[in-house]
Amino acid sequence: MQRLKNRTQFQAVLSASAVARTAHFALHSLALPATDPLQQNLFTSAESWLGAMVPKRWARRAVTRNTIKRQVYTLGQVEQVPLARAAHVVRLRSGFDRQRFPSATSDALKAAVRHELQELFSQAGTALCLHAH
Repeated sequence: MQRLKNRTQFQAVLSASAVARTAHFALHSLALPATDPLQQNLFTSAESWLGAMVPKRWARRAVTRNTIKRQVYTLGQVEQVPLARAAHVVRLRSGFDRQRFPSATSDALKAAVRHELQELFSQAGTALCLHAH
């Protein structure tokens, strides 16, 4: 699995509609047809690609943003079945309640993020399977 690196790659994937949503996350996926020369320049290998977008607007503290991104990339490696040959961006679309999770990187927050990301990837697997048939 490759990681998205530059703004152009992120913009290309985010231009596609979201294939799955949870309370805090959205997953955008862009199929990688080999015939599109622009996409061939952006996505050079035939593997799946993954990026994480965690805006400051929804996660003020850098340690929280980094923790969420680490969870995304870790689960992206483990949950490779639903992440077919395409480019994917996991986007944080709302913040976690600071009253419920006062610590920037508590075990409770990590567990909540992990659970929601697993749900997101599971929804994506179902959605991508439905679109394939």
